[in-house]
Amino acid sequence: MLRRPLLIASLGNPPPQYRNTLHSAGHTLLSSLQQTLSLPPFAKSRPHGNGLLSSGDDMTLWQSPTLMNVSGPALATAWKAFLRDLPNEDRSRAKLVVVHDELESPLGRIKARTGGSARGHNGLKSCVGSFGGMAFTRIGVGIGRPESRESRDVANYVLRKMSVVEMQKVREGVEEVVDILRKMQE
Repeated sequence: MLRRPLLIASLGNPPPQYRNTLHSAGHTLLSSLQQTLSLPPFAKSRPHGNGLLSSGDDMTLWQSPTLMNVSGPALATAWKAFLRDLPNEDRSRAKLVVVHDELESPLGRIKARTGGSARGHNGLKSCVGSFGGMAFTRIGVGIGRPESRESRDVANYVLRKMSVVEMQKVREGVEEVVDILRKMQE
């Protein structure tokens, strides 16, 4: 039996300014996934919402080119292009997976769920709004939370560069993510 085709998209803010920030932990994890799966290097794809694309046989990785809070429209464009590129018989079986930072989880913890509330995550809110109720799987990678809940402190926290130890902790979640994705393909 053929594996279910997956588009695995990461949300974050665009490089170079926001590369390796906590808010872009989804991009960091997706880059590790690309290396773990030995997929081709990421390349800009105009048809896929100008995102960075790396395609394998049954998994396509896509990194959002936009700021986190407005990532939904670009992802919707990428999803449409992804479906267009599939054979007709695979279109109804295809699944969308969104990888994002998770402020309320400890650093490096992986959480997967399908549907539900965006729970205050503006990037997910943008995606939910752009997909008009279509359920998709979300994989959150924990980035911890600052002690202060003041919006300015939270913004400063998520937009700071990760330390080497923090980046390693985020990347360590890749094996768990591979397991989640393989189960989705069954």
